[in-house]
Amino acid sequence: MQQITNEDLAQEWTSLVERFSPEAALVLQETAAEQSADLAKHFYAYMLGDTHSASFLSHDQVKTRLSKSMQQWVVTVFTPLAQINDLRTVIDLQRKIGEVHARIELPVSLVLRGSRVLKGRLRHLLTLRGLSDALYREAICLGSDIIDLAIEIICFAFSQSHDRNSRAEEAYRLFSVSQNIGTEKERQRGALLDWENQLMFDLAMGNGGDSLPKLAGSEFGLWFRHKASHAFQSSPESDSILDYIEQVDKALRSIPDTPQAGGDHGLSVLREIRQQTRAIKFLLDSLFEQANDLEAGRDVLTRLLNRKFLPVVMSKEILYSRQSGNTFGVLAIDVDHFKSINDRHGHDAGDAVLQQVATLLAGNTRGGDYAFRLGGEEFLVVLVDINPDKAIIAAEKLRESVAQERFKLPQGGDLKVTISIGMAVHNGHPDYEKLLQQADKALYEAKETGRNRCVLYR
Repeated sequence: MQQITNEDLAQEWTSLVERFSPEAALVLQETAAEQSADLAKHFYAYMLGDTHSASFLSHDQVKTRLSKSMQQWVVTVFTPLAQINDLRTVIDLQRKIGEVHARIELPVSLVLRGSRVLKGRLRHLLTLRGLSDALYREAICLGSDIIDLAIEIICFAFSQSHDRNSRAEEAYRLFSVSQNIGTEKERQRGALLDWENQLMFDLAMGNGGDSLPKLAGSEFGLWFRHKASHAFQSSPESDSILDYIEQVDKALRSIPDTPQAGGDHGLSVLREIRQQTRAIKFLLDSLFEQANDLEAGRDVLTRLLNRKFLPVVMSKEILYSRQSGNTFGVLAIDVDHFKSINDRHGHDAGDAVLQQVATLLAGNTRGGDYAFRLGGEEFLVVLVDINPDKAIIAAEKLRESVAQERFKLPQGGDLKVTISIGMAVHNGHPDYEKLLQQADKALYEAKETGRNRCVLYR
């Protein structure tokens, strides 16, 4: 199922419609155009009467927007093929609907129930048109099949998105209890030490050449070559460790098999191997630190949370807000003129600035708040249990703390840095993407009106 593309679905949609007459398609189009408002009204009247679905649909903005969206959806899915410029856009619409349902955790059972209600109302409206029995039956079958296929695509997109969210939920659960990959790190450090001890013993016994234990064939070497190098692929540290393993084994082969293990030459090679082994340990620690940060959902550079847990945190805060009645807010933050910092002082300086900004964000937020690095110079802070007035105070505190700081540069010296902040406070909408979009709009306004300022979305 995961291999189904928009092209595949468009072909299936086309084949479905072409099994019916153009007259049946035209009847559906006319009914949708004339009765879309009736269909939407009937659909939401039924859904709001259900206590389970009402909790997802009761927000005024949702009711206002969804009624119009449902009308547009009905007209779109019943548009004849000859009038659709690109059927893939229709398919994309269904996918997006499914992704939104997954974000707000709307149960699939409600979607299926809604489609049943919609088909029942469509059947009633077609009855009122006074069609011949044959055309009536054909229009009913075509309309029902189109709705079923559209809902199937919606549910498929929901399933994919929900699976991703579930994996993130599980990772967040592990993160919340501070589980990491430290055990594997210590085991592999131990395996590398065991190989060193075995090498020292064999050298003391006068062994050399092919009789010495090769690093590539050791417990550590097998693990790294067959597992770790794949897990850390494209990493400079991983490539360096593989090179060191090859160099160590090449050096071992040069030690002659004599009682003195090669005399001075053997001691020189041994010192070289010890240096290479220390380098491997250093690189290994670096790899595990990065892997631990990524596994824990932390940005490697700033150690703030990364995007991995943003959907989980936002969904949890939406649910908590719905249950408690408390509101929360988000701050979309951008480092002003960051490109010029990289251009004038180099990327190392840019990284240092980002690290210092992250430290200020973490140090000037409460324990219950969340600080994310979204990528580049973009940050996001989730402020829990907060109202618009307090959000403005918190944002100004962050802005001022950055503006007053002297940012140290790796090559010496310092510079002044400012940030722009866009704020938005949750207003009850079940889709957290709306809140993020509002904060982005406020951030855009802050940047367009001079930077180094905070703007609240209203």
